Amino acid sequence: MSTKELYSGAVLLTKSLAELDVEFIFGYPGGSVLDIYDAIFQQDKVSHILVRHEQAATHMADGYTRATGKTGVVLATSGPGNTNCVTGIANAYMDSIPMVVLAGQVASNLIGGDAFQETDIVGCSRPIVKHSFACRDVNEIPNVLAKAFYLAESGRPGPVVIELPKDILNPDIKVEYKMNKDVKIRSYNPTEKGHSKQIKKAVDTIINAKRLVIYTGGGIILSDCSNTLTELVERLNAPCTNTLMGLGGISGLHPNFIGMLGMHGSVEANKAMANSDVILAIGARFDDRVTNKVEKFCPNSTIIHVDIDPTSISKTVNAHIPIVGYADVVIDQLLKQLDEVGHKPDSDHFADWWQEIEQWRQLNSFSYETHPDKIKPQQVVESVYKHTNGDAYVTSDVGQHQMFAAQYYPFKEPRKWINSGGLGTMGFGFPAAMGVKVAFPEADVVCVTGDGSIQMNIQELATCLQYNIPVVIVALNNRSLGMVRQWQDMIYGGRHSQSYMESLPDFVKLVEAYGHVGMQVNHPDELDAAMEKAFSMKNRLVFVDVLVDETEHVYPMQMRFGAVDDMWLKKGEKV
Repeated sequence: MSTKELYSGAVLLTKSLAELDVEFIFGYPGGSVLDIYDAIFQQDKVSHILVRHEQAATHMADGYTRATGKTGVVLATSGPGNTNCVTGIANAYMDSIPMVVLAGQVASNLIGGDAFQETDIVGCSRPIVKHSFACRDVNEIPNVLAKAFYLAESGRPGPVVIELPKDILNPDIKVEYKMNKDVKIRSYNPTEKGHSKQIKKAVDTIINAKRLVIYTGGGIILSDCSNTLTELVERLNAPCTNTLMGLGGISGLHPNFIGMLGMHGSVEANKAMANSDVILAIGARFDDRVTNKVEKFCPNSTIIHVDIDPTSISKTVNAHIPIVGYADVVIDQLLKQLDEVGHKPDSDHFADWWQEIEQWRQLNSFSYETHPDKIKPQQVVESVYKHTNGDAYVTSDVGQHQMFAAQYYPFKEPRKWINSGGLGTMGFGFPAAMGVKVAFPEADVVCVTGDGSIQMNIQELATCLQYNIPVVIVALNNRSLGMVRQWQDMIYGGRHSQSYMESLPDFVKLVEAYGHVGMQVNHPDELDAAMEKAFSMKNRLVFVDVLVDETEHVYPMQMRFGAVDDMWLKKGEKV
């Protein structure tokens, strides 16, 4: 008679992660999760990356997920370990990024008693997760993991927190390993396909449009349907614009791509939206950084809105033709319906519309003036593009440098642009780049950051040394919080309240103290040589501290309370 193998809760957890094809855990140990760490030590299927702060663990997992499409996993101990994860959880939630957070907790009998390092992480994170599990039975662990991954990845993706009390991980309590990967949840059944009548109505509207714009967001990236999006764009010969989160959904070099839209988008993208008669929005949520004043947003346009999340449709802008479904599935349906009605590609159908768009393109939205002795931040991003052949994975933090990266690095492929779109998290870019590099060790991975943002998680330089994660960090150092200063210039009469960094470290020495390579660039003539050197050192982390013109603003820029196309083209110059 055979004896069934029995396992502790901690071992059940590691076995479950391995069965769910998890490659890496990003985490930091503590008392409540030591049984898990002991189980990790005794297996070799799942690797662990020891960060120096739990927020960095969430951003590493987030960057890993955005680049690979695989769900990132975070492990943190109870109390402050879990609360340190909250910003990263919120960041993933805002951008619909699947993540599973394994949150240690004090023993079940101590919960609610204000025990040492007890925090109600389920309660803390409830508004910023897709779902939470408060696991209380060791037997539940494998199936809870399976459900968590299913929920994180399906429908509108998002983070899931699993609270794990210390007692259910006890190595002395052992049970059978049983996992049901065929997850079905009666109250959760995302709509996959668009309704056939809505598809027909959408296609009829598209065919009869005279000034169509295809407006796409992060849903295209998450659904891995950039190829079919490009097919649809080319089939219709329509202009296509991406949100900040959607860059790379269609190649930034494609002739039908009219640039990013929104607050710092191109003139042609915002003008096309404002003057369109039909907008086909796919996987985008009409964020305030796109619409500007909602009441003035594209009042003459018929809006077709495709989204997997029905609550996102007509939430801010009324959709005339709502379609609920996965972006990839709905695009396939639209293409098939175009075939059904006998639609033939017609390069002349939007000839007048393209002629008008070309006139807006002639304004050269992203032109800028160089200076013989000062480095412009735009030049830095262009140099990064040049020395990576436009093929790098680019992460950013939040601020002026983020917008410059989005404007001046045309992304040819999806999942190459990794940024914090919804929450706008300073400190995201560097650990996100680390997560990407762990996934793709042979690829060029560069973090474009600022002198403010980089200091939020700079301690992860130690993690990079320990695990040999040789990313390139390019800091646009303007000695200030650049975007804050820009708004103070434009709105607050140039009163720079607390926006100048009057005391900055010597980044070169700091980076060298962590065991890496640092270099500083302070003249335009030095820029290309520094970038060439930085990207040639494939096995070293290189920090390039570029002293840029602190007076430079990001343009174009939407005017406050205006329509989508009410814009400043340059300082003092309106479109």
